[in-house]
Amino acid sequence: MSDRTAVPPHAPSLTNERETLPQEARALIVLNPFAGQAAALRQNVAAARDVWLAHGWTVDVETTRQAGDGARLAREAALHGYDVVVAAGGDGTINEVVNGLAGTRAALAALPVGTVNVWVRELGLPLEPRAAAEALLQARRRRIDLGRAGDRYFLLMAGIGFDAAVVNEVRSEEKRRLGALAYVVRAFDLALRYRGRRARITLDGRVIRGRVLLVVIGNSQLYGGVFKITARACIDDGLLDVCIIKGDSLAEAPLRLLSILRQRYNLDPRIEYHRARTIRIATRGALPVQVDGDQSGFTPMTFTVAPGALYALLPQTPPADDLLRAAPTRRRRVWQRMIGWMVRRAVLPDEAGWRGAPSASHQV
Repeated sequence: MSDRTAVPPHAPSLTNERETLPQEARALIVLNPFAGQAAALRQNVAAARDVWLAHGWTVDVETTRQAGDGARLAREAALHGYDVVVAAGGDGTINEVVNGLAGTRAALAALPVGTVNVWVRELGLPLEPRAAAEALLQARRRRIDLGRAGDRYFLLMAGIGFDAAVVNEVRSEEKRRLGALAYVVRAFDLALRYRGRRARITLDGRVIRGRVLLVVIGNSQLYGGVFKITARACIDDGLLDVCIIKGDSLAEAPLRLLSILRQRYNLDPRIEYHRARTIRIATRGALPVQVDGDQSGFTPMTFTVAPGALYALLPQTPPADDLLRAAPTRRRRVWQRMIGWMVRRAVLPDEAGWRGAPSASHQV
């Protein structure tokens, strides 16, 4: 998709911009006919469309037929003045739509009709398409960041190493037959023979070397719809969160996973967590790269943040306090703060900081 719209380096302020959609919004549904459970797909999309039509929207539907159609249809919709482009498919379909909308004024929305629906889960929207459509009527139009892997945008994350190798081995028919279980089956098969690779990772000029099993570069928090690897990522902070998992083999993976689930990155010497605007990854021997769950080339590769590159429909209250930089945080009660203070004093050395507080170089 070499003809993408260029993205300005800095997003303009949202001041004086409409946060809600017009009553008679124009929406285009970009439908991937092979997404999720095909038998109920069109019925679910029709039910969502009926919700929007009843609300006064004008809603058209276009079907993708081959790779690249999603980006093309989204880009054309933006040029023709549509207010919203709705991705009706999996996270790969959303990624294509994002690549067509980047740098335009049309807003992204998504229906949960794919295999995992990570973006819908990230936003805390209902996983039933009609209920999700009703929730989107109350959503706000907000400008958010995107990541770039080479010349391809990503909304969620990029993975380098083990997870990208799994993505490469999962076949389309397996995804349709087994759903998310297809990734689990392939992951177990690959884990027995996967080995870490020597890597040189440059984060805004700072160089990190080591043998890595997996690097996750997150624009958002939720990984695979299950847990959070880049648990402190914000979608509007102008930074990408980077979790580096080091090691020689996946025999150590349970220990790494426990540290990630506890979000205690700085307690595990084989895990590093950073924030950066530009990440360059080179490896001894090419490693596969995946973005938003689809294969996207091999290392060496440069990853950058595109601040404010996309408009998206977001719920009034996102499920995570810190998913948006400006979101109000929930205050803990006095006894919760006291227990947290005692745990930090007892467990962590003073110089390490609690949960890896960010330094001036954006390390977490």
